[in-house]
Amino acid sequence: MTVGGGETAEGWAAALGRRLRAGDRAAAPAALNLIEDRSHEGREAAAALLAEVSPAALGGEAPGHLVGITGPPGVGKSSLLSALVAKWRTAGRTVAILAVDPSSKRSGGSLLGDRTRIEHDPADDGILIRSTAAAGRLGGLAAPTRTAAHALASAFDVVVVETVGVGQSETEVEELCDTVAVTVQPGSGDTLQFLKAGIMEVPALLVVTKADLGDVARRAHRELEATLRSLGVAAQTPALMVSSLSPPEGIGELVAALDAHRAALDLAAQRSRARRMSALSEFAAEHGERGLRAIGGRRAAQRMLSAFDRGLEVPALVAALESAGDLSR
Repeated sequence: MTVGGGETAEGWAAALGRRLRAGDRAAAPAALNLIEDRSHEGREAAAALLAEVSPAALGGEAPGHLVGITGPPGVGKSSLLSALVAKWRTAGRTVAILAVDPSSKRSGGSLLGDRTRIEHDPADDGILIRSTAAAGRLGGLAAPTRTAAHALASAFDVVVVETVGVGQSETEVEELCDTVAVTVQPGSGDTLQFLKAGIMEVPALLVVTKADLGDVARRAHRELEATLRSLGVAAQTPALMVSSLSPPEGIGELVAALDAHRAALDLAAQRSRARRMSALSEFAAEHGERGLRAIGGRRAAQRMLSAFDRGLEVPALVAALESAGDLSR
């Protein structure tokens, strides 16, 4: 397939990848448009783009910090992100936000439109906000969101993936991101029950929003800390309180906690695991149970993926699984 000027789609996509690798953030919107094209040609072009921002091309993992922000509707994630964006930009850090919204069953598009809910200066080229549809995926992340996060991490200092919901259905954001913060609504008790029941993986951070509510927020914070102590993870899982009202409170402490978690990671191992989980998720979404059976099941697929080069990008890993199951197009 060719694009304007006779250039192939793969060549154009590779050029976009090289621009991202060089830190050209102006290439990001076109790159995201390409990644969202799920046609066969679009996927091949996306693979060419990702090859240009792979660890092999970059000489290591992409420098951007992949941050997951999740929590139930109404908890105040958009207000929190508005405060975080202001803090990061004041520090000179560039920010991309992939806001995963529920999908419209009619159009497949996102419903809530986070670009209108997160306060930012639209003229600031150091900020990119993109609403992306969940596309009916139980885990909350469609394949283009995962691919986009990997690509943007080469050009932005912070890449945030924001999802709606909390609990078992949110495991995919933990698989993708370096650091995950779960936001907690004061007085709801839902997160406590998820933690106690073992439904939710313990996140890197727990964040009680709306600290300006006073006693109810402080009580939620105390209960979270007690639950973390009972689970034996209080030392490695901070529970913070924030208020996003002007002037915001606790945002600096939250940024410091996010950075501290990232600094303690084995980033190469974390990112390799994220790419392999993304590949398995995409393969299963594309080929279903039949495809998994063809390669011996999910555990066999995981063993197969662990044998591949740690720096391989998601399209190459998916292609390897398809080849193993004789499912290649």
